[in-house]
Amino acid sequence: MNGELLAILDQIEREKGINKEVLIQAVEAALLSAARKVIDVKPDEELKVQLDRNTGKIKAIKGSTEITSIDFGRIAAQTAKQVIIQKIREAEKEVVFNEFQAKVGEIVSGTVYRFEKGNIIVDLLGRAEGLLLHREQSSAEEFRQGQRIRAYCLDVKKEAKGSQILLSRAHPNLVRKLFELEVPEIYEGIVEVKSISRAAGERTKIAVYSKNDKVDSVGACVGMRGSRVKNIVSELQGEKIDIVRWSEDIREYIQAALAPAKISEIRMDKENQKAEVIVEQDQLSLAIGKHGQNVRLASQLVDWELDIRTKETAVEKPKKEKVEEVVAEFKIAGVGEKTQDLLKEAGFTTVEQIANASVEDLVKIKGVGEKKAQNLIKEAKKIAKKTKEA
Repeated sequence: MNGELLAILDQIEREKGINKEVLIQAVEAALLSAARKVIDVKPDEELKVQLDRNTGKIKAIKGSTEITSIDFGRIAAQTAKQVIIQKIREAEKEVVFNEFQAKVGEIVSGTVYRFEKGNIIVDLLGRAEGLLLHREQSSAEEFRQGQRIRAYCLDVKKEAKGSQILLSRAHPNLVRKLFELEVPEIYEGIVEVKSISRAAGERTKIAVYSKNDKVDSVGACVGMRGSRVKNIVSELQGEKIDIVRWSEDIREYIQAALAPAKISEIRMDKENQKAEVIVEQDQLSLAIGKHGQNVRLASQLVDWELDIRTKETAVEKPKKEKVEEVVAEFKIAGVGEKTQDLLKEAGFTTVEQIANASVEDLVKIKGVGEKKAQNLIKEAKKIAKKTKEA
């Protein structure tokens, strides 16, 4: 019997992955609990139950006297059996929790077990069950019972029934991890994934950067004849993937993010991280994308607010804005960038301010003589007049 107990514990360790010593300690605690019910112990006496790790023999010791196993009785044996089962279940739950806690942020594999109110229960290779909520599913994907599935492990929570393992097929990091699996250069750290934006089931934009000048970041992700990216598209059941070359130059980065649309001009507002992107009329729908998807994903990717306009709509401005235009944005004959900067430093930031200024006011500015001041005032008045009439 004693040898059989050790054999059972060995088997549980192999099949369930529960440390044998943890099981032995659980057995000892259970037997001690059962022994207290059938053995009279004085307040000053110590009762111990020990399981020999080599022979499997169980000893109950009260004080310094060993008690024969028959004193445990049938009730004690039954109680011990129930507690042992409970402890083994608790230990097994802890093992499962720790195993999948370590996999949070990684891809896990399993098979579709059943469907429950729009959610998918995934059998994680017999170890546990994962929950793929409806909101974490891709709109373009459909699965059948028994079908193999890979998902991103979002979180693991402890519950009374066991560990709840939350999965996702819609999270942007699923794409990131798939690229790590398919592209050795990303896994090895040569190519870095800088940013990802995703509309699950429809389109993903991923920005990549190479730390090695000899390695093309986009080419590495695409693979020979597109083999690498095709494998990822296949895994995502046809989701489109735009691989964007990341750049420190925000203009280049925005242009790449809005591909395949061709950009004519980009007007930057760096302080507010906003950009007005000018395109030709035939590129407008391509830049915006279906239901605004392309510009929305590009904005998320570069972390800038992007406003797509054609040349015609970009030129139109409210009349007040035209009158109050800053010096840097209007052109007066003979005014270079250096003079414009000096005017701004002196507080002349609008056309109207220059038009209403006196020659004496302007000649105080370094580099502006009397003749130049007169010319500035004359040209400013012309522009202000045209603006008001517009």
